[in-house]
Amino acid sequence: MGISIAICETDSNEALCKAGKTDIKKVFLRDVKGFEDYAESDVTMSAKEAKEVMGAEWEGFLKRNRIDPEAEVVYMDKVKNDVDRAHLAPKMKKTYTGWVLLDKAPADTRKRIVEASSADDRLTGWDMLSFDEMGETCKKCGLSWDKGRGCIGDFGPESSLLPQIAKKLDLPIVANVVESARTKKTFSGDDAKELLREVQVLRQRMPDEPKGKLLMSRYGGVLERLEGVANIALKYKTRFYFV
Repeated sequence: MGISIAICETDSNEALCKAGKTDIKKVFLRDVKGFEDYAESDVTMSAKEAKEVMGAEWEGFLKRNRIDPEAEVVYMDKVKNDVDRAHLAPKMKKTYTGWVLLDKAPADTRKRIVEASSADDRLTGWDMLSFDEMGETCKKCGLSWDKGRGCIGDFGPESSLLPQIAKKLDLPIVANVVESARTKKTFSGDDAKELLREVQVLRQRMPDEPKGKLLMSRYGGVLERLEGVANIALKYKTRFYFV
C-alpha cells in the first residue's frame, strides 16, 4: 500500500479551498423521512410498464424521445414529447434518490440533516468542482506545498526502507510513518519542528549507511517532500498526517 503525507489544510484560513470544503452542499440519507422538501427525487416507471402503456407506439416513443431501447427504467425528465408525457404521467412514481440538498433548508433543519448523515456521505462545494477547477485553485494556493500540485504528496510504499533507517537513528516520526498512517494520527506544529530535525539528521547520516549513495538517490525526493510539508505546517499553523 502506498503512503502519502498531507497537511490539515482547513486549519488555515489562507487555504483557498477552505470555504468550499467546509460548505456542505448535499448529504446522502438512507431514509429522507422528515426532509422530503429538500430531497432529490426522480419520477420514473419501469420500461416494461411504459411499453404496456404505449402499446403499438413503443418504437416511435423510443425514437421521439431518444431513449435507449435497453433501458430498464424510464425517467419522466427524459420524455420530451408532451403527448407521451401525458400518456405516462398516471403511471409514473416519485422515488427519492437519498440525496438531500442543504442550500434551501433553514439553518436549524440544515443542522439536523447533517447530523443524520455519515461523514462519508457528505458532498461539499469543493467536491462539486471539476478536477481542472481544483487544480487551478491549488496552483494559486500558498499551502500547496507539493510544487503547486496540492497539499498531499507521496511518501512511498509501506515497504520503504526509510522508516527502518529512521528507527536505527532514533527518529520517531519517520520511523513510525506506517503505524501513524494506520492509526490516522495527526501531528502538531511542535511535531513539524521535530520532523525538520529528523530530515536534517537523515540527510547527514544516511550517506554513512551501506549503499548510502543509492539510498540518498532513492529517498532524496521523499526527504524533500517531508521537509516541504513540515515548513508549510509551521508557516500556516496547520497539523499534518500520513495516510
